[in-house]
Amino acid sequence: MKTEIEKIVSDAIAACDPEENVYRIVSSRTYALPPVVISVGKAAVSQARGASRALNGRIKKGVIVTKYGHAEDPPAGFEVYEAGHPVPDENSSRGAGAALEAVKGLTKRDTVIFLVSGGGSALFEKSAIPLERLREITDEMLKKGCEIAEINAVRKKLSLVKGGRFASACAPARVENLLLSDVLGDPPAVIASGPGVRDDTPDGFAAAVAEKYALGFTEEEKQLLRIPAPRITNADEPVFTGNLAILLAAAKKSAEALGYETRIVNDALTGEARDRAREFCAFLIEEQKKHPQKKRAYIMGGETTVTIKGAGRGGRNQEFALAAAKYLDGTKGITVFAVGSDGTDGPTDNAGGFADGTTAGKIRAAGKTVDAYLENNDSASALALCDSLIVTGPTGTNVNDLYMGLTE
Repeated sequence: MKTEIEKIVSDAIAACDPEENVYRIVSSRTYALPPVVISVGKAAVSQARGASRALNGRIKKGVIVTKYGHAEDPPAGFEVYEAGHPVPDENSSRGAGAALEAVKGLTKRDTVIFLVSGGGSALFEKSAIPLERLREITDEMLKKGCEIAEINAVRKKLSLVKGGRFASACAPARVENLLLSDVLGDPPAVIASGPGVRDDTPDGFAAAVAEKYALGFTEEEKQLLRIPAPRITNADEPVFTGNLAILLAAAKKSAEALGYETRIVNDALTGEARDRAREFCAFLIEEQKKHPQKKRAYIMGGETTVTIKGAGRGGRNQEFALAAAKYLDGTKGITVFAVGSDGTDGPTDNAGGFADGTTAGKIRAAGKTVDAYLENNDSASALALCDSLIVTGPTGTNVNDLYMGLTE
């Protein structure tokens, strides 16, 4: 069973390989002039490699802005900036500034290939106000209970690149948006705060947020909030180099090749990991009763959360798997696994874990209990006892999480 799980996970993640997908997309297109290539986000280097390969290095200018420690083996001819995440820093501003400089003076015959992946909101930022002031405003909004949509609306207005402003800076050149989505539903204006697409936030909304929460803006900052969003006419419809839908479809195809009848049951999973695990296991037990002696695979995707109360090590996918061990205890023919597509789960080097009806018993045999490990949020240690961890190493992509139940 572990071999089958590893095969399904490998096939699903490979389908969302940003380098290969960018290579395929860019190779299918023609360009009158060597394009400018701007790549931002956690997968910026791999996406840039794909574009460089497809263009045979025929690039007018190239800029990469990625997270610290993520700039290994960049393609030749690119300026590379490593920057702060999840909080923007001075290098975020330098990288965005280099990108803005690279698109100056372009013509209608030029193309900007804009490659975006998760983390871009922090990594790619050229603020219209001092960066320290932007941090102060963000802290104030958080303390006053602003919703995430309200915070993002304000931040877009205070940025020179977010909310379509980068695409506007590229005009009259055409902008091709190639997005690796880590956001459920794939809203282009939300991914990295939408620097290359039209902002769909109503004009006046950000100013209304400032008034609603009595935020301490200066008059100059209030003026920035009132500036209408740019009406983007030079950007193509975004194309996805990877997203949750591609991940789930590939998992489905892989499971079918292994002889499973498959079904995608949820493509927007959220909520507390152990609660969703309990519900999923109850569902699988009922399904097994309906379809005895049949190999069936039930697929879900999304991102759960964990309320941390203990001092253990783990992550949302490992906690999902450990909770499943509790609810599958003593059952036969049911296996559950959960894995992060980026290859990391919480502060561990594990991508996730799996469990079946024997897992809880193996933990008891070691003198421990599933409940004790859950109480301490120590799922990594518990699953290690049973050789039930899934380890992929860094995958170079990030398109949410994969959850599956296999019955037979």
